[in-house]
Amino acid sequence: MPMSSTKAALRLSENIDDAGRITTAGADRLIRTVEEFAGISRSSGCGELMAFATSAVREAENSDEVLAAVRDNTGVALEVLSGQDEARLTFLATRRWFGWSAGRILNLDIGGGSLELSTGGDEDPDCALSLRLGAGRLTRDWLQEDPPDKRRIAVLRDWLDAELADAAKELKAGGKPDLAVGTSKTFRSLARLTGAAPSGAGLRVRRTLTAAGLRQVIAFISRMTAADRAELEGVSVDRSRQLVAGALIAEAAMRALNVDELEICPWALREGLILRKLDAEPNGHSSDAQLVEAAP
Repeated sequence: MPMSSTKAALRLSENIDDAGRITTAGADRLIRTVEEFAGISRSSGCGELMAFATSAVREAENSDEVLAAVRDNTGVALEVLSGQDEARLTFLATRRWFGWSAGRILNLDIGGGSLELSTGGDEDPDCALSLRLGAGRLTRDWLQEDPPDKRRIAVLRDWLDAELADAAKELKAGGKPDLAVGTSKTFRSLARLTGAAPSGAGLRVRRTLTAAGLRQVIAFISRMTAADRAELEGVSVDRSRQLVAGALIAEAAMRALNVDELEICPWALREGLILRKLDAEPNGHSSDAQLVEAAP
């Protein structure tokens, strides 16, 4: 049960230059945010700080330089997670949320810089993959016009199908899932746009995203500007620019994996990290801790 929650949008995957380096503006924003959250941790009397970074920092050409700058300016050493670790930890959170009765789970998670895919019947997935198909990355590389160009969307759809083909074969080799799950803010926003309950209804309300509903949403939001999308219920200003790319990634992944409906899980990578930490404690629990996530 969270004592409090504070979030800040970094959009690091959109702050990568042509050389693959995190820009000065992006690095400065990261440093300020980590410093702010470390301050919140201290003022809250938090006993332990868990700080980690994902794909945007992991894949940046100047990753070591940025990590050193964060450490030198804030005193916080960010742990960089591998893509496979992201997929496995997110799967753990999904398994714990739905329980053993869910059977074999297939999990999809769309981040800013990468797409994590995992499947299995246990707490540790049989197959865990991370692809460089994040919503922020594809917005930057493919959909810079606002609203997006229709021809670019069509070409991106074909490209995504090709990029996902091998991963889909690997995931489907383990057998048909009993439950297909979507985690991440992108899936929650898309489900809300198709009529799922708002966040105010609580975590335990069942929310789903269907392939048919997703296609209708894409036809609608792809004709809108980012500013107009930000006016839609369930879509934040910070996420509105990436939403079309995120929806296209979701559509392509569901198509490649023959999924007609996803259950939306409120737990994801953050909760997976906490659960792994709690499992490692001798008494099954740890002292108060604050988690800082430098996500793309």
